[in-house]
Amino acid sequence: MSLLPLGGLPGPLPAAPAPSPVPSATTTEPSRPPSAATPAIAPPPTCARSSFSPASLARHALTLLPLVLVGVWAAADWRAFRDGVTRLAAADPWWLLAGLFFTCMGWVAAACVRQGAVPERLPPGLLLASQFAAGAANQVLPASLGAHAVTLRFLQGRGIPLARATASLALYSLVKPIAKTAVLLGFLLAFPELLHLGELVPDGRTLLLVAAGVATALATAGIVAAAVRPLRRPLVGFVRTALTDVRRLHAMPTRVLALWGGAAATPLLQASVIASVGFALGLPLSWTQVTLALLLASTAVGAVPAPGGIGPVDAALVFTMVTFGAPMGLAAATVIGYRVLTVWVPLLPGALVLSILVQRKVL
Repeated sequence: MSLLPLGGLPGPLPAAPAPSPVPSATTTEPSRPPSAATPAIAPPPTCARSSFSPASLARHALTLLPLVLVGVWAAADWRAFRDGVTRLAAADPWWLLAGLFFTCMGWVAAACVRQGAVPERLPPGLLLASQFAAGAANQVLPASLGAHAVTLRFLQGRGIPLARATASLALYSLVKPIAKTAVLLGFLLAFPELLHLGELVPDGRTLLLVAAGVATALATAGIVAAAVRPLRRPLVGFVRTALTDVRRLHAMPTRVLALWGGAAATPLLQASVIASVGFALGLPLSWTQVTLALLLASTAVGAVPAPGGIGPVDAALVFTMVTFGAPMGLAAATVIGYRVLTVWVPLLPGALVLSILVQRKVL
């Protein structure tokens, strides 16, 4: 106990300074410019990461896929290509140039049919390039699936919805056989001397089997569409879209001319290629006989799913030309030359165009 007087006590002690608060994770410091001692850290670059993204790798793979498929197909059918080139080396070059011209016109006709199947105006240059690329894709997948896939991607890239683009493909696939049948009937009516077709006309039993197969396929499709409810709604919507576009297209004279005129010109241009190759090799058939042979052969076996129709159509075409009086070896050489001009010559350029269109995101 202290004996000092209370008056001698000192005044109140000065208050201690409050400790500065410890900066927490939520406290934001005032921004200050970085000094030379503490340089700013740049964010990591993202270009290397985006260049190896799955989407980019998939696009590069699609770019190289057509070239790989061309190489595989060339190795598998190398003998036919070599025999055709050997025979064509001794052929008349002017007729071969004519056949190459008709081959190029076939792509123009295909572009006209594609334009006639959609109401919107498509860019002519890109449309023709897409059909040239579709020709290369058509030689890889059966039943024209390659050409339809390329065209579908092209139409979607032009802003056409998937339902309407699919409807245009269905219209394209429906118009071509109808137009080819009309051309065949026109040839039979215009040249009645060619009606002695002999073995080319199928018997009644074959026709009955074909009709029964078509009726069974249609009935099966109708039963499946009616029984499976998830398929009913999109199928009804597709039919409505297709019918709406068909009515709209047939109210436009330019689309009607492009659609039906291009579809009717396609088999005539193909027959002109075959006739040009045949004339270059000395085939003893007229252009009318070659055209009728192609129409009959493609109508008889054109529904067989084969890449580009190669195989069944070739055999039927050789058989039909032999029936009209052509030697077997010369008819086979003509078909081989036709395939060289329409498949092998444009295959590599078409694959390159397909790769460029994929790389530039046109497809």
